[in-house]
Amino acid sequence: MKNKNMNVVERALAPTPKWFKILRTVGIALATIGGTIIASPVALPLGLVSAAGYLVLGGSIISVVSQTAVKSEEEPEPVK
Repeated sequence: MKNKNMNVVERALAPTPKWFKILRTVGIALATIGGTIIASPVALPLGLVSAAGYLVLGGSIISVVSQTAVKSEEEPEPVK
């Protein structure tokens, strides 16, 4: 398998599978929503601001992990 010895830059620039592209988009949306709530100019309840911080953290992690997923060079075996 060719993908075993990739560095971080090569892995990030390699083609990403469709499912992980969807996850990356969801992660970016969650992080954006959380950032918008945190940066809100009105006073919001502490629980909502704390939850927004977790949205930013979770969305960022989902996005980064999804970006490093790489399409396999191997053809899957057909199911018999």
